[in-house]
Amino acid sequence: MTLTRRTLLQSAAATAAASAVKAAPNDRITIGMIGTGARGHELMQAIQQHSSTEIVGVVDAYKGRVERALDRTAGRAKAYADHHELLAQKSIDTVVVATPDHLHHPIIMEALAHNKDVYSEKPLTYRAGEGVEIIASAKNKGRILQVGSQGASSDVQRKAKDIIRSGKLGRVTMVRAAYNRNTASGAWIYPIPPDASPQTVNWEMFLGPAPKRPFSLERFFRWRCYEDYSGGIATDLFVHLCTTIHFVMDARMPSSVVGMGQLYRWKQSREVHDTINAILEYPEGFVVNLSSTFNNQASAEASFSFHGTEGTLTIGWNDVTYYPENTVEDNRWIVESWPKALELAYWKDPKVIEAELRKPPAKEPEVYRGQGPEATVLHFGNFFGSVRSRQPVWEDAAVGHHAAACAHMVNLSAKHKRVVQWDFEKDSIKT
Repeated sequence: MTLTRRTLLQSAAATAAASAVKAAPNDRITIGMIGTGARGHELMQAIQQHSSTEIVGVVDAYKGRVERALDRTAGRAKAYADHHELLAQKSIDTVVVATPDHLHHPIIMEALAHNKDVYSEKPLTYRAGEGVEIIASAKNKGRILQVGSQGASSDVQRKAKDIIRSGKLGRVTMVRAAYNRNTASGAWIYPIPPDASPQTVNWEMFLGPAPKRPFSLERFFRWRCYEDYSGGIATDLFVHLCTTIHFVMDARMPSSVVGMGQLYRWKQSREVHDTINAILEYPEGFVVNLSSTFNNQASAEASFSFHGTEGTLTIGWNDVTYYPENTVEDNRWIVESWPKALELAYWKDPKVIEAELRKPPAKEPEVYRGQGPEATVLHFGNFFGSVRSRQPVWEDAAVGHHAAACAHMVNLSAKHKRVVQWDFEKDSIKT
């Protein structure tokens, strides 16, 4: 693996993440939270672990979430009527966009127009074509934009990248990645707050550019289950997997994608698949198998395995394991069918003796355990470090666009039952 500009940016970002946690007291970054649902509150808690940052504004379409967000800031933040009002505040430096997927593009574009730096939850886009517009706007405005697939900032994924870059795995030709669950909550059938009603939920704010539909608490609180607002498993989970694969393998986009999915079990409050598989072929010379089901959790929720000619690397939640190849040629069953004289001569060949008879001692697996803060905390450290230094982040608009586009390709393939290809010149899906 060569030392690329992207590699240098990654090293700089890791340093920025560590320093951002202990920034100077007079270097405060003010933050507006647009969307304070369950993930939004997790992000708030991660932000609050960084000194010299303060959440000063919050927006959400459900009053209960706003109330809890204000409580989480000890009443120091202000509630705004909508994101337009929040973005108009010149005193707010950055915004975190943690809304349903279909609202990301319009809010991000407006935030960039207001010269705000942006942290966007994944997926960056609801449709693949939105990514090119966001990239152009962020570049034109000179703003920092980071996408929230936080794994790429974790200690274990950086270690995995270093191992693969060192050549220890040999040539990696196949990657397998999975993300499985087996609960109603894991399938996004979330509990609905007892006080939720047309009086506490701003339905029009939630709908935004989505098709107009009658008020529905299921759609509002379980939006990932509906195609009007989400791409389901692919845009919620495969985006994480593809971001990691692109990071670790220093890859950009697959050239071809095939996906197949089905809805087997979780049919309440749902349109999107609960089981999906995909194959992605990369021009860098490897193929990826992605899979996810909400009907079984026999193994860890998230797992990766990178298969090389010299070994296999697995990534878990907080560990990396390298399994060296312990292969030995064994042609005994083949040459036993030859004439006896030829078989005896075969075993006297020095090359055969070296390759098949002198078996080296087996190599043992090597395990690395992650250290340091949780990945989301580190990811915000990268973001805040770049906001201060004005140096680019690794998981910028282009990286976010490509990870989300992989998911969109999977969904298109599953829907139309055909191979979907990427146009590298136009940086978009081939039509």
